Amino acid sequence: MSVDVYLNWFQDHMLATVAVGLTMILIYHYLTERDTGVKLSKRYRNSIFEAQSKVFLNATQYLISGNKDLAIKEFLSAVDINRETIETYFALGGLFRSNGEIEKAISIHRSLIARENISESDRLRSLKELAIDFDKGGFVDKAIETYKDVLKINRDQFEVIQSLCRIFEDVEDWDQAYNYRIMLSKVGHENQAETISHILVQKAKSLFEKGEFARCNEDLEDAFRFAPSVSAKILRLRLHLTTGNLDQAKDLLIELLKEHPMYTSFIFESLSEGFKGNEDVKNSYQARFDMLKEFFLDMDDSELDVSPSVVLTKVRLLKHASRQEDAYTIMKKFMESNQSPSDVIKSEYIKLLIQLGKRDEVVDQVEGMLENYHQSLTKHYCNNCGFNSDDIFWRCPQCHEWETIQFRWKV
Repeated sequence: MSVDVYLNWFQDHMLATVAVGLTMILIYHYLTERDTGVKLSKRYRNSIFEAQSKVFLNATQYLISGNKDLAIKEFLSAVDINRETIETYFALGGLFRSNGEIEKAISIHRSLIARENISESDRLRSLKELAIDFDKGGFVDKAIETYKDVLKINRDQFEVIQSLCRIFEDVEDWDQAYNYRIMLSKVGHENQAETISHILVQKAKSLFEKGEFARCNEDLEDAFRFAPSVSAKILRLRLHLTTGNLDQAKDLLIELLKEHPMYTSFIFESLSEGFKGNEDVKNSYQARFDMLKEFFLDMDDSELDVSPSVVLTKVRLLKHASRQEDAYTIMKKFMESNQSPSDVIKSEYIKLLIQLGKRDEVVDQVEGMLENYHQSLTKHYCNNCGFNSDDIFWRCPQCHEWETIQFRWKV
């Protein structure tokens, strides 16, 4: 069973899992206290156990029904009954945090850390919980500092390192993001090479936009050593256009199109992103980019011409250059060779026919399309979590996974 399946099951049964866990904890502490000779009468120990049992049962029922406020009240009662049951504090802190009462969660976990009679494992756990409190509360600097404190005690904390990776990627501190991804690759079982490549590309991209092309190329070479990701190849393509290596840019474009034809539109969108730099360099870049577009439009490749993404990109570039007749020739050939083109292809073809005044063909196409018509909401979406956006994203803003972007053509 995959990790995702386990996570989905846990999310669906989280409250029941918490309830079972708390019951086991209660039994454990009861047996521990009984066997370690706590200097209390048997009747008094039993009365505490019965009182706590009632409290935990009530809290569990409230958790299952989704009433966190009443569950918190019950756990507070459990604390009053026996202040030595540390698991009650952890449960209470977690409930406060999930209920959005971050300051109360922080207060509880800080009080646990300050205890003199707490075990080192519980102190480490309290520190981790405090870091999560800061993280969930948006106290980024404190979260980073506390996560790092946890790693000073134990460096093999996968979830802590993963949280630091997420934070540094969110704030676009690519140097730190790189360092912690390397650390994560050493303590985890998942291959981080693809993600590290993307991080190095982002670092190289920031240098590219500053006009520091030599340093950009160094980081880009490092990215390729980890994994030849699509983002790395696109940035290298931009670098070739900037430094005047047009032939190498053409070769790399062909390689990209052959390997990832569905990325065609995405490639040209990326290449046309605003360039921050010297005006002469910017003009030279644009001139070479225009030549690369002409090279692409003149490309006659039977393998690529069957790709809807390649065809649509050519059509839209031609229309942008006011070459509607050339666009019509390409689109008509594609329509005639495909028995069931998508609605997006049909829509693009119809718009082109309208622009050229080909009314009879418009009527024929519309009649065949209206029965099964739908309109795309966005140009891109994440195939991991379903996040939608018109913006280009290598790292999903919602689930934070890398290179999960998928494409749809907007009607």
